[in-house]
Amino acid sequence: MEAQKHAIGNGRSWSGKPSLQALTVLAAMGLASNAHAAVRYSITDLGTLDVVTGINNVGQVVGYSYTPSGSARAFVMVDGVMTDLGTLGGDNSYAFGINDAGQVVGRSSTASGEDHAFVMVDGVMTDLGTLGGRDSRANAINDAGQVVGWSSTASGGIRPFVAENGVMTDLGTLGGRTGGAAAINDAGQVVGASYTAGSVFEHAFVTVDGVMTDLGTLGGSDSWALGINNAGQVVGESYTTRSGDYHAFVTVNGVMTDLGTLGGDDSRALDINDAEQVVGDSRTASGKWHAFVTIDGVMTDLNALLDPADAAVWTLTSAIAINDAGQIAAQAEINGQHRAVLLTRVPRRF
Repeated sequence: MEAQKHAIGNGRSWSGKPSLQALTVLAAMGLASNAHAAVRYSITDLGTLDVVTGINNVGQVVGYSYTPSGSARAFVMVDGVMTDLGTLGGDNSYAFGINDAGQVVGRSSTASGEDHAFVMVDGVMTDLGTLGGRDSRANAINDAGQVVGWSSTASGGIRPFVAENGVMTDLGTLGGRTGGAAAINDAGQVVGASYTAGSVFEHAFVTVDGVMTDLGTLGGSDSWALGINNAGQVVGESYTTRSGDYHAFVTVNGVMTDLGTLGGDDSRALDINDAEQVVGDSRTASGKWHAFVTIDGVMTDLNALLDPADAAVWTLTSAIAINDAGQIAAQAEINGQHRAVLLTRVPRRF
């Protein structure tokens, strides 16, 4: 599965953020101890891959890294070997999604200075163009090769799109001028966020058979859908009734459910796999950001699931994506440095 986290418009992620909080606290106090006993993760440093953005079901990882000159370059990592994907003629490129065939999507600058969505198939980077405007970005690709993202239009709006066989189609919005698509599953269901009619607020959406449905919020003003699995379960973030707080959510039978936090004010869910495991990040009681995974529906700090020797030197700050094997692409810190890492489930050593 892929998760795409970069913003347009107001800086919120979709490419570029406590009704169940009591459960989270209980988990931290021991409710999840049995799950912890059965789950451990090993950590692999992904080296010069500065930012990880996605992982497929065969463990191939995508993201981007910065060159000594400061340019960003899209990368794919296969069996530990990183490959620079190049650009569309400009200085920068960023990879945001990968499917099980190894096809990669993202955004690249062009020779003319624009930023365009791309798809890379068999080592060839193809410009997907725009919906008539200057810039576009591809956030995800499913196993059928359908690509989703956002594009500017000739009239100055920003619209979610789906591209198939190289043809970009405007998905419309929830009535507002602006929207974007963050993820797509193998059934072609698309999720993202859109401004609603006559409103300054964005709402998470899902499209089924081409029909866009407003997923609502957790009681606050805005929400953003960031991931979807093949069962159609959607994850993301939403403001709650508390002003300024936003929480991770997952939809169950179309109903948005608050996943709570790791003890702090905010959390966001970035991806979900077909085993219904959700990953993302949350503030802790101390205000720091920690990566989480849900175990039996309970938000669990991934740092608590590392081997103690690893936990002594690493801090997992955000879980970006999870595949169906349970491998997690994440961001971490070690010795004051930010790193991209891969987490793999291993048998617990007693």
